[in-house]
Amino acid sequence: MTQLQTEQGIVKVPAGTWKVDPAHSSVGFEVKHMMISTVRGHFSSFDGRLEADEDPERSQVTGWVDVASINTGSPDRDAHLRSPDFFDAEQHPELRFTATSIERNGDEVTIDGEITLRGVTKPVTIGGTVVGPTPDAYGNQRLAFDVETTVDRRDFGINWNLELPNGVPALGNDVKITANLALVQA
Repeated sequence: MTQLQTEQGIVKVPAGTWKVDPAHSSVGFEVKHMMISTVRGHFSSFDGRLEADEDPERSQVTGWVDVASINTGSPDRDAHLRSPDFFDAEQHPELRFTATSIERNGDEVTIDGEITLRGVTKPVTIGGTVVGPTPDAYGNQRLAFDVETTVDRRDFGINWNLELPNGVPALGNDVKITANLALVQA
């Protein structure tokens, strides 16, 4: 069993595969526009899994997002975000995450790992909350993660920007990535 350390002791996560339940999960992002407002978007196609092992050191967490499934509520902006100026979805169709460690303290969780976007891999620390495992109404075991991190888009070769007449860039460089994930033991 994978063990998550909590203030109350060790929480045992049963060994096996835990899969993202897309009907009860979301992956999104936020970025500043003109440094005064925040543009939010989400991805409609994503997946992830926890391969929990009896030896916690051998457990693995992975996830991916289909960047072409981006939706910001503006078809023209979404098309631009899929272009080589941003995600270059045709050449680099996925954003991938692989965890290297997970630490839990009560309902707080810190996950270290790597994000790969546009062929560039960078280390990242994700933080947030975790609940479970707990049984659902159908007898399945579930875990829930509400986590986020902030990355500098330029680290992944996403450099497009415009300078506004007042000298302010049209887009911020920091992008907050959020994931609200329900996992079900397979």
